Amino acid sequence: MMAGTLLLLHDAGWEIHCMNISSGNLGSLTMSPAKIARIRRAEAQASAAVMQAVWHAPICNDLQVFYDDRTLRRVAAVVREVNPSIVLTHSPQDYMEDHMNTARLAVTATFARSVPGYRTVPARHHVPTNVTIYHGSPHGLRDGLRRPVVPEAFVNTTDVQDRKREALECHRSQRGWLSATQGMDSYIATMEEFARTLGSMSKTFTFAEGWRRHLHYGFGEENDDPLKAALKDRYVLNPAYQRIVDGLQ
Repeated sequence: MMAGTLLLLHDAGWEIHCMNISSGNLGSLTMSPAKIARIRRAEAQASAAVMQAVWHAPICNDLQVFYDDRTLRRVAAVVREVNPSIVLTHSPQDYMEDHMNTARLAVTATFARSVPGYRTVPARHHVPTNVTIYHGSPHGLRDGLRRPVVPEAFVNTTDVQDRKREALECHRSQRGWLSATQGMDSYIATMEEFARTLGSMSKTFTFAEGWRRHLHYGFGEENDDPLKAALKDRYVLNPAYQRIVDGLQ
């Protein structure tokens, strides 16, 4: 849901980072948790290498991504170490708790980056810099109650779609698992279906990724939109989203 945007940022001169919170240790019907975790680790590193991204090791296991003190301090340490201007993370609404808890951890860990009295594990100095958090589209482009999630903005990933596919293809062990447990006959085809649907929603692009900005309080200025500044005409606001916002005011 976000590799295309990462690739475009890298092409624009940005240093990009990837962190899988979970080890993927439950992602197999045939292999032991320890074995599949080793395979998933190597696959994630290979995918990061395709994107020329800095890779960060997982800190939890599947179905153990909890919004708790221990995990938060470790995620916050990574945020302070990287000191990002942009954080791309999961949608707050998704089909499973690991994804939604990851979004919560990313938001609070980023908020804690600038709090001097907050202690991370391992210890990292606070970084009082501006950052903007963007939430990607959920899997299926709907929330857990089947309601469509409308992006605030679209990023045109058409030119990097082949490289996005190459990065996702590194996660070969997921093909059988996703097909058996979630009905995805081809996870590559599923990715492309989502990207094509978002492109159609944009009314401009062939393939796209969708984003919503987190509220700015504690992070930066109200109108900060560094993705727009970095990606220029590859980034377009969604008029339909603004109509929804206007209707709620």
